[in-house]
Amino acid sequence: MTKFEELGLSQPLLDAVKDMGFETPSEVQEKAIPLLLESEIDLVALAQTGTGKTAAFGFPLIQKLDSASRTTQGLILSPTRELCLQITNEIQAYSKYVKGLNTVAIYGGASITDQARQIKRGAQIVVATPGRMKDMISRGLVDITKIDYCILDEADEMLNMGFFEDIKDILSNTPKDKSTWLFSATMPREVATIAKKFMNNPTEITVGAKNAGTSTVQHEYYVVGGRDRYPALKRLADANPDIFSVVFCRTKRDTQRVAEKLIEDGYSAGALHGDLSQNQRDLVMNSFRKKQIQMLVATDVAARGIDVDDITHVINYQLPDEIETYTHRSGRTGRAGKSGISMVIITRSEMRKINAMEKKIQQAFLSKKIPTGIEICEIQLYHLANKIKDTKINKDVENYLPAINDVLEGIDRDELIKKIVSVEFTRFSNYYNKTKDISSSDDRGRDRERGDRDRGENAPSNGSVRYFINVGEKDGYDWMSLKDFLRDTLSLGKDDVYKVDTKDSFSFFNTEAEHTEQILSFFTDFKLEGRFINVEVSKNPGGSGGGNRGRSGGGRGRSDRDSSDRGGRSRSRDNNRSSSRGKSSHSGKRRSGSSSSKSRSDFF
Repeated sequence: MTKFEELGLSQPLLDAVKDMGFETPSEVQEKAIPLLLESEIDLVALAQTGTGKTAAFGFPLIQKLDSASRTTQGLILSPTRELCLQITNEIQAYSKYVKGLNTVAIYGGASITDQARQIKRGAQIVVATPGRMKDMISRGLVDITKIDYCILDEADEMLNMGFFEDIKDILSNTPKDKSTWLFSATMPREVATIAKKFMNNPTEITVGAKNAGTSTVQHEYYVVGGRDRYPALKRLADANPDIFSVVFCRTKRDTQRVAEKLIEDGYSAGALHGDLSQNQRDLVMNSFRKKQIQMLVATDVAARGIDVDDITHVINYQLPDEIETYTHRSGRTGRAGKSGISMVIITRSEMRKINAMEKKIQQAFLSKKIPTGIEICEIQLYHLANKIKDTKINKDVENYLPAINDVLEGIDRDELIKKIVSVEFTRFSNYYNKTKDISSSDDRGRDRERGDRDRGENAPSNGSVRYFINVGEKDGYDWMSLKDFLRDTLSLGKDDVYKVDTKDSFSFFNTEAEHTEQILSFFTDFKLEGRFINVEVSKNPGGSGGGNRGRSGGGRGRSDRDSSDRGGRSRSRDNNRSSSRGKSSHSGKRRSGSSSSKSRSDFF
């Protein structure tokens, strides 16, 4: 296994690497760093978001610059303010032991005078958004005519956002003999044009297949009727109690409405779109980073540059117009080697787009049904039990215990447990008992057309058995590693285990019925690290979730909630509420008159 010491980095950079806890370089770092250190080349690097691209260009850039000179020698262009600041912070962390090296961020929404003053004091590296950089060049506030290195980070996103002309103007102010390093997730025509016009015979490296999605992301699609899009979104959230997600909409208006509706229904949500002021964007993003917001509803443009760890799900509430945009959306999860799930909510008329996206990302989508009410209730029941088990006892409660014991006198243990669990569980049960199955009746048609090609991932439900197993994320499993564990332990084939859904302390999976006897027999008295692993056939064979009973371990539920009378999700103790339309949705008091935001749009 390659170590950072083998890449040719100087000691100050290796010291910074040690401080940050990095041990082994990512694939893009292993490929790019030696190339950039060894010679003066132009480079095109194609790698997904979250693969460590900043360090891949940051370390070589820092090592090659002359920190004794105050001249601006390196320019890094990035699509958004958030990414600009993130890159700046990372470059500053990498160069902490390089004396005299200064990195300055310039971006819109902040004082241009202050930024110009910082550059004048001496900035060897400038990290900028294209719009603000072009403005500063035109005012004569920054000089990039002597730079040695120009880095275009997230180049495809910058061009998708309409910065093509700005980038051409900026690059025309730079020396022809500079080195240009272009990093991008995809290679659309505009990126190729920039490379051809402004780069000299660039070396190309690719991490994974070109334009392909990352292998750590599982892609799923759910077919619903047009009017069931919003209820489907709620059910997907309810079936994943610890969800930490970005929900993508096509327009600013839809983004605000969906966020407001989620907040009204008791979900911890917020909106991020272009009509927000910079201060409102900062408030929403800070809340999301702290995981005070579990569902960030965003437009594609507003979400570009978001770099938040541990996003569990990307939900495509509406499909993007461009297939390349889906690659960027799904790249928000499954980062740094962790697994993630990208969900797509579509109508039958949009089914053809799934095939096109599969070809682009070179991965198959799983057809899944929207969870039924019974499945959601079961998942929430297990989640609640684990939440109770893992709750730390507040010592102040002891003062009230004598009086509480008097109130509860005469209730035996089993009945008391039933009553405690029923306090919140009954609300889910009452709500979903009145609702219908909202999965489209046609959503399995595409699987029949596929025939045997994806038999393992899309087996018909009548030949498939759904199982409950009492291990989950808290035991170190995600959908990939649990699938591997089950296949290896049971000596099953590559496609024999499918539809693996991991929750906090329990999971579900499917096999064909022919394997049921073997699985149940194997796990009768099976122990892993001294703990019994319990596998049982679920009451719900549909494949979206739901389990029977069993010994489930403790959970680490992220949310801390009161109950909701709207069903689906219990109401946040933070009492997150939306502000007026066009403003950010974040923690605050509930907005009155919120029902006025309702529309006849198909997602309500």
